[in-house]
Amino acid sequence: MSPEKMVTMANQIATFFASQPEADRAARVAAHVNDFWEPRMRRQLLDHIAAGGAGLNPLVIEAAAQIREPA
Repeated sequence: MSPEKMVTMANQIATFFASQPEADRAARVAAHVNDFWEPRMRRQLLDHIAAGGAGLNPLVIEAAAQIREPA
């Protein structure tokens, strides 16, 4: 997937969960990514965050600590 598409998708998830209670937002973003993104997509997202996370919503970056590393 193109990096731009991946960033757009991740940011859409963050936007959706932004209305949730603040304490739960990052966990809900991470849970959605863990449940619905295949391992290659999670790897690409985590690599993008490790490289600086350009263009990502801060909520996605906060959620990264709870996103499962693919095997």
